[in-house]
Amino acid sequence: MSGLRTISLFVILLCTPMMMAQEEFTDIRKGNKQYKSEKYTEAEISYRKGLQKNSQSPEAAYNLGNSLFRQEKYAEALEQYQKVLPDEKISKKKLASALHNTGNALLMQQRIPESIEAFKKSLKINPEDDETRYNLALAQYLLRNQDSRNQQDQQQQEQQQPENQENKREKDDSQQQQEEQPTESIPKDKAEQLLEALMQDEDETMEKAKKLPKSSKRTVEKNW
Repeated sequence: MSGLRTISLFVILLCTPMMMAQEEFTDIRKGNKQYKSEKYTEAEISYRKGLQKNSQSPEAAYNLGNSLFRQEKYAEALEQYQKVLPDEKISKKKLASALHNTGNALLMQQRIPESIEAFKKSLKINPEDDETRYNLALAQYLLRNQDSRNQQDQQQQEQQQPENQENKREKDDSQQQQEEQPTESIPKDKAEQLLEALMQDEDETMEKAKKLPKSSKRTVEKNW
């Protein structure tokens, strides 16, 4: 979803060496350089090395989530973001960023109601964040669009019911034969066509979402 806003990497400050072991810091710093060079797979490896040396490192977990997000591994990214949320040592600003990215990962998995809650929690901590406010508006727009489609489908089904009841007696024999036949799965080519149609519909939705009030465009995640 190109409408989502940017995130920024966890900045590891040289003035706070007590926050992590030197070797852990080296891995994270290396990962940050790789991430900024758009070498997301290499960055993932570096962050995982950092986590191996300190499994409790919120910096390594969070930045690993970002590198996974960039590789479209949204479920894995969400898992890393959620490791950060219970950490009481991180600042409110970083907590807001973690919730922001949690919302992004949920939204990319079409878990729209959950993403809305994550964005709201982020805004409670940092109400001045325009990026989170935009993503919340986008998620709410997508949810309304989804609800509208579901309502239209339900109405169409209700309209078809009387007609189906009238023709029920005439179709009993053929229906019985069909019920006795084994259920067939959707052919692969048909499934691909359906997926393509759904993606096209999502693209049209995103084009509409772009017309929502927003500030300057950025990329996908919010980093520390």
